[in-house]
Amino acid sequence: MALPINIDALLNGTAVEWERVEFKEGWNPEEVVQALSAFANDFHNWGGGYLVLGVKTQDGKPVLPPEGLQPEQADAWQRKLLELGHKLRPNYHPVTEVATVSGKLVLVVWIPAGEMRPYEAPASLAKDEKRWVPYIRLHANTVEAKGDLKNELQSLANRIPFDDRQNTAASTADLQPTLIQNFLSEVKSDLAADAGRLPIDEVGRRMQIVRGPNEAPRPLNVGLLFFTSDPTRWFPQTQIDVVHLPQGRGGDQIVEKVFKGPIGAMLRDALGYLRNQVVTQFTRKVPEQAEAERYWNVPYSALEEALVNAVYHRSYEEREPIEVQITPEEVTILSFPGPDRTVSMDDLRAGRGVARRYRNRRIGEFLKELELSEGRGTGIPKILESMRANGSPEPQFETDEHRTSFLVRLPLRLAPKVEPTVSNSASTSTGATLGAEKVAPKVEPKVVGRLTASTVSTILTACLEAKRPSELHQILGVKDRMVLLYGYLTPLIEQKWLTRTQPLSPNSPTQRYAVTDAGKVWLAAHAKSAK
Repeated sequence: MALPINIDALLNGTAVEWERVEFKEGWNPEEVVQALSAFANDFHNWGGGYLVLGVKTQDGKPVLPPEGLQPEQADAWQRKLLELGHKLRPNYHPVTEVATVSGKLVLVVWIPAGEMRPYEAPASLAKDEKRWVPYIRLHANTVEAKGDLKNELQSLANRIPFDDRQNTAASTADLQPTLIQNFLSEVKSDLAADAGRLPIDEVGRRMQIVRGPNEAPRPLNVGLLFFTSDPTRWFPQTQIDVVHLPQGRGGDQIVEKVFKGPIGAMLRDALGYLRNQVVTQFTRKVPEQAEAERYWNVPYSALEEALVNAVYHRSYEEREPIEVQITPEEVTILSFPGPDRTVSMDDLRAGRGVARRYRNRRIGEFLKELELSEGRGTGIPKILESMRANGSPEPQFETDEHRTSFLVRLPLRLAPKVEPTVSNSASTSTGATLGAEKVAPKVEPKVVGRLTASTVSTILTACLEAKRPSELHQILGVKDRMVLLYGYLTPLIEQKWLTRTQPLSPNSPTQRYAVTDAGKVWLAAHAKSAK
């Protein structure tokens, strides 16, 4: 039976995390039955895992090419797996496939998360063994669940994550074969070759997006989210709202764009829109350096991680969309609910927070196969790293006491700073000497970009008395607010020649712009140079 995953990607660690894969060179029935129990119990809601037989390991990673199996070994081990499934309590039977890797046969055992956890295995396979114990996966190891871990596992009984539940309001006819076929082809699943000729129920069962008796199979919620053209039929507000506020949150101008559809396509469409419409590259000439500095207003990788995390971790039971807001100062991404309570906000802000249990184990699995998510626990550190590498202000992560929502703030790095226009070199007709009388510094005719020394002088002189943006629009003859902010005012603010009268409330309707002491020094130097 073909598995809905690419075997090569499984072996090199790009399809699922190493914690979800266990490799065995030979057959050890006790270790195998323990692995069945551990992955079926799915203690962390990862979505189960894989056991690959016929592969050596070194430091926990597979040694490739594999040692491989003989055909008769593979057949015999599949029969023994059926026997071992009856030894679990309750019974559990995985999905198996004999695959060829580098000309060698390996037996891949797919062990999806079970619906009737906890699953217990005999402590040994001795005939007189009477002790049954549950196993779980911890840090890429299969271990017996004892004490608090056992109590916690038992508390998870019959608590199946929402995305992995059957949807009784839908039928398998609602799943769209074209979307399934496209997915299987994209992830290079061996099942893609058979999907076109098999009934949708059979394909769905092999992908673990359909369960239930043969006479009444039902799609799982994850199947409806990924493989129907309109998931909002079952999950209202499954959408991403992108809201542009070019005048800030206090302005009158609002531009909205709504993305819907299968959540994989919805996410890609929203990311493509943000890349094309929001992400902008700036170039800044660095004094005494041949190459100019290039950076982004917001790094795409940070934006991508934040939005993927929102799609992955939001609740699809709550009727709230993901909202992306874009203002002149920042991009924010709001989703519901907040992070798991096992993650402290201090750890989250520091990039150390890793949830012990995931809200949507199957959604994460599909996003990873689509290469939209790299793995668990990497999102926040990647946001922090990419913002720092871009020279952007630190991102902020916010939630409330009850973890009802999660807000990611990505401050924009604005237009290039205005280069200093005052020459530090001074000379006299008789030559410059230490202790000589200071000569008025020279002001270069061009400051940066569109700003000449004359334009800078006009802005700073006007702001000797604090001015509203509307007044500066008239003084400079600039109609567009974004041009005024990014092209004229922001460079001078970053140069510390201009300041906001309410720096903590950039979008306040009573905001004014005033010249600073450093700006006054520049004005004095400019006036002397102009004489």
